[in-house]
Amino acid sequence: MRDWTRVIAHLDMDAFYASVELRRRPELKGKPVVVCGSGPRAVVTTASYEARKLAGIHSAMPAAVARRRLPDAIYLRPDFPAYREASGQVMDVLRGNAEVVEVVGLDEAYLDLTGLFSPKAVMRRIANEIRVETQLTCSVGISESRMLAKITSELGKPRGMVVLSREAALERFADHSPGLIPGIGPKTVSRLESMGVDTLADLRRHERQELESTFGPRSGAWLHARGNLVDNTLVTPEHETKSQSTEITFDVDVNQRAELERHLHELSEELCRRLRKRELEGRTIGIKIRLDDWTNVTRSHTIDGPTNDPAVVGPVALDLLRAYDPQRPVRLLGVRVASFDSGEAAEPEPTDGQLQLGLAS
Repeated sequence: MRDWTRVIAHLDMDAFYASVELRRRPELKGKPVVVCGSGPRAVVTTASYEARKLAGIHSAMPAAVARRRLPDAIYLRPDFPAYREASGQVMDVLRGNAEVVEVVGLDEAYLDLTGLFSPKAVMRRIANEIRVETQLTCSVGISESRMLAKITSELGKPRGMVVLSREAALERFADHSPGLIPGIGPKTVSRLESMGVDTLADLRRHERQELESTFGPRSGAWLHARGNLVDNTLVTPEHETKSQSTEITFDVDVNQRAELERHLHELSEELCRRLRKRELEGRTIGIKIRLDDWTNVTRSHTIDGPTNDPAVVGPVALDLLRAYDPQRPVRLLGVRVASFDSGEAAEPEPTDGQLQLGLAS
């Protein structure tokens, strides 16, 4: 590590939501536990490692599929206030032991350890302090970039710490699919496969110009860099909040105007509550609608002065909904406030597949 230009660590809590549940329900330890909503469109928030091993249950899997695979598992509804409290304890430990910490979710963060005498010792101390203070465990990856640190942290799960240089990663992951790289999704993997690119080694053999001609200058250059496991993204402790939103995915598509308006009122109240808590005010108010055929529609309106008052946000959102007048049943409904005067960063919010509290940046 002393020869590395940068030393970046990625800390990822182990089955975080499930672990918080097990902390207050120790009698469930060693049993398959799945945290998810109960509606027909609910998804798995997380699952204990026992549930993962027994039936391959994983985050974002439809809850109905999980229940079919493992009907005897213990299914718990998410308790996000408890998860946020536990997350705060974890992040306090990180900030107390490192100067540059970037929180990217309730259960993960990056740390820039460049210049420290013993980054491994720092991360061991942090992991131990988290375990003592919260009774929760984490996995850590240490490498030369954010991207490699994130990939590396997966290698040690659960409760592991893995250090991997870029040179070693090039050899270790040569036969892996390009989908291993964060940001390379299934569609891009499919396009690469049509070019004869099945592995990261294959991707490295393609010239940057060839990738740029196929994917465009920006995406092609990005793919060329990632194929060579190069990532110069900095660890940034804070970022400017550009918008904040609340949205709900309905268990059953809604086509009654009164019901949509009632939900819109509740979403506006919840959003403004969070904005007031963070002392944020915005001038642009918008709505998001997803119809039953998956058509996504957004509408927005900018007002004269910044606000976080539901008596202002709610009526504007309602006017936008009435003006659009959806002619098909609605699958998802959301409210957004943007154009903040304050640069304060909002805390990341979780998603349970039913009520989503979103943050765009």
